[in-house]
Amino acid sequence: MSNPLKTAPKVTTVANSISADRRIYGGCTLCRFRCGCISIVRDSRLTAVEPDRDHPTGRSLCAKGQAAPELVYSADRILYPMKRTRPKGDSDPGWSRISWDEALDTTASQLLENARQFGPESVAFAITTPSGTAISDSIHWVERLMHAFGSANNCYGTEICNWHKDVAPTYTFGTGVGVPDLDHAGCILLWGYNPNSSWLAQAQRLADAKRRGARTIVVDPRRSGPGVKADQWLQVRPGTDGALALGIAHLIIAEGTYDADFLRRQSNGPALVHPKEKRLLVEADFSRNGSISACVGWDQACSAPVPLGRSVSTGDSSPDWLLEGEVEVNTLTGPVVCRPVFDHYAVLCKDYSPPKVEVITGVPAAQVIETARLIWASRPVSWYAWSGVGQHTNATQTARAITLLYTLTGSLGRVGGNYQAARLPVPDLSGLALRTSRQRALTLGLASKPLGPPKDSWCTSDDLYRAIIEADPYPVRSLLTFGTNLLVSHAGTRRGAKALKMLDFQVHADLFLNPTAAYADIFLPVNSPWEREVLRAGFEISPQAQSWVQLRPAVIPSRGESRDDGWIAFQLAKRLGLSDVFWDGDQEAALREYLSATGLSLATLRANPQGMNADPESIQDASQEAGFATPSGRIEIWSETFRTHGYSPLPDYVEPALSPVSRPELLAEFPLVLGSTKPHQFCHSQHRNLPSLRRMLPDPVMEIHPDAAQARDIQDGDWVRISTPSGSAHARARLNAWLRPDTVMGQHGWWQACEALGKPGYPILGEHSANFNLLVDDTEADPISGSVPHRSGLCQVTRLAKQQDLEELEGTGMDSVSARFQHTTNSEQEGASGTGLKAVENGGRGWIRTSGPCLPK
Repeated sequence: MSNPLKTAPKVTTVANSISADRRIYGGCTLCRFRCGCISIVRDSRLTAVEPDRDHPTGRSLCAKGQAAPELVYSADRILYPMKRTRPKGDSDPGWSRISWDEALDTTASQLLENARQFGPESVAFAITTPSGTAISDSIHWVERLMHAFGSANNCYGTEICNWHKDVAPTYTFGTGVGVPDLDHAGCILLWGYNPNSSWLAQAQRLADAKRRGARTIVVDPRRSGPGVKADQWLQVRPGTDGALALGIAHLIIAEGTYDADFLRRQSNGPALVHPKEKRLLVEADFSRNGSISACVGWDQACSAPVPLGRSVSTGDSSPDWLLEGEVEVNTLTGPVVCRPVFDHYAVLCKDYSPPKVEVITGVPAAQVIETARLIWASRPVSWYAWSGVGQHTNATQTARAITLLYTLTGSLGRVGGNYQAARLPVPDLSGLALRTSRQRALTLGLASKPLGPPKDSWCTSDDLYRAIIEADPYPVRSLLTFGTNLLVSHAGTRRGAKALKMLDFQVHADLFLNPTAAYADIFLPVNSPWEREVLRAGFEISPQAQSWVQLRPAVIPSRGESRDDGWIAFQLAKRLGLSDVFWDGDQEAALREYLSATGLSLATLRANPQGMNADPESIQDASQEAGFATPSGRIEIWSETFRTHGYSPLPDYVEPALSPVSRPELLAEFPLVLGSTKPHQFCHSQHRNLPSLRRMLPDPVMEIHPDAAQARDIQDGDWVRISTPSGSAHARARLNAWLRPDTVMGQHGWWQACEALGKPGYPILGEHSANFNLLVDDTEADPISGSVPHRSGLCQVTRLAKQQDLEELEGTGMDSVSARFQHTTNSEQEGASGTGLKAVENGGRGWIRTSGPCLPK
């Protein structure tokens, strides 16, 4: 198959051209970047996509965006609503084409019946990530439907994606990680995050910063992206990042190179800690009429305990707070000798000397010292972290350790540091205000993770599966999945398959049939970003981008009867009796309300499809001058919230649950540390069926150091089996000398075939699976967030015999699986409806292709 990206006709202005190209401004939403782009359309057909270099998101477009024509016209797309005609778990669901009315009416009827019998909480949602897929166009509408209906659960995967950068830092700063000011930073710290794979526009800005002289520090077991040219690349053992952060903080404190004035003014570092009760002293300890929440510090100028109050800005008067040492204070119950929070934090950090950090993390002691000095000498500091920090069983306290290390620099909220982007004054469309106290209380996992994702109605797949299989703490009977692929993107695949099979009813909305959709009762066809009009306000990457508003046009008509997720949500809302909170089904009315305070109208935006700046006077400042959104109004080095819920108020380091240190008895069988990486070519488990992308990465890959490979008689390109205490999966070995010798890196998301290249699909379970999540144990999880060890487990790698390679992985094995599916092309789908229906009526297998999901035998 020729690559349409390379053979697309060039733009022409010849007057007598039979069919000139049209260039249409828009944007790509296949991942977090939301890059501005220009779509090239000829004869109502998308032929190519180019970067819009004037858009504030960036100057280029990645391979995923450039592959848009292949995505739009993929023969694998499902273009019509379908229903199952065979039992769940059958390798052939017997898909039969139905009308939208039947699909939506059936769905609404089933959901209402479940709500009547078991309560609306018996209906759960599973929505794919807006950080890595095009669901970001419509996620707010789907979430609004969930909240309005009364569902208490969204199995969103936040605990293995964004939670540890966007929510965990709120327990320190009151906000998420924010936006790094790369234009003015003197030092840029990237922790478990590679923007070359995850945020291309940020990678470009990082390169610009390097050119102007900014220093960079990259913490990653694998040297890639910015790590290649970093001033310091810290090759940490996966999951030991918390110990490294404490160790670097210890050196900064020991050498006195921290911003003491910032800590006194902005943090609760001066707050006194009760020596026996291990809690913060409060005003009520000194006065019977005092506040029970106002923490107290020691004012050295007047030698007295004084309420700390909220943070104060530089230039404002502030007491001379004690930060280190002991002081005796007279409380209502007698004198006690106290130390301030900062002193307790310094003592914790002191236990992580450079030699100890080297033993734990593998980072040389000398490099730990050099990094600590570089951070202080190169201020102001900007930082960013992502999944490399979050996918461990100690992830939340690791995130806390990194945020506190960053606090020492005094860079937060300052030029060159991280800041909270100004906000456009637009209302929340996701319907958070519609959530009732009953819904919040019924979120799965809330009892065990009260500070984690369940407090925001996000449940883990582990908790969802338990509710379906065991009815614990109550039964979940129906599931609406929007684009997500639980069985490939989450741990616990076997339990997941069992749970999906047990559901009374499942609806899946997507472009393609995936392994999770194979258990659905109804399939709803979703269109691509190039087939729908979408409004977006704010693009995050910079102040200019954050004020940018764009009404992206549909550049071509939707194929078949595919519709966008938002349209589906509005249609279901009408049938569920929720029109009153869905603008009576009028999406335009909703968008007009959304835009009302920006000074822009839909008509104006339609006339300017490249986007526009909002009214400057409408932008809401997000600075922290009035204090932080924490209980104390300050940066919280000591978290009373954590303490009162039974967690350490300081970021104690705990070994990953499945590591060489915590489970030494497993090392004889599983001597290697198992991590994972995200292939930049694909949207998580999507799009491996697109030829231009699959050519870049034809097979699942496992990276291994040459020394570890040699010890196992593995050569580059060999098929190997990765084995863990949880299961096994196959991949091709790729030798990488810039990887820790004791660590291997796999990839999640492999199941799809690419027929154009003759590349097979892979079953999600069984001997021939390439499903990384078969390797991940979900019985151990971070106690606060529920994150499981996708990036810090134990494994062994063995080479498969050459004959086994060919028969099991490149032909016979996969073909035997694929042969169980009926091949029906979309040309048949798009033809007379009787063709498909007749096939089903005559016992045929409906609308499923050989490249569809491979179910276990």
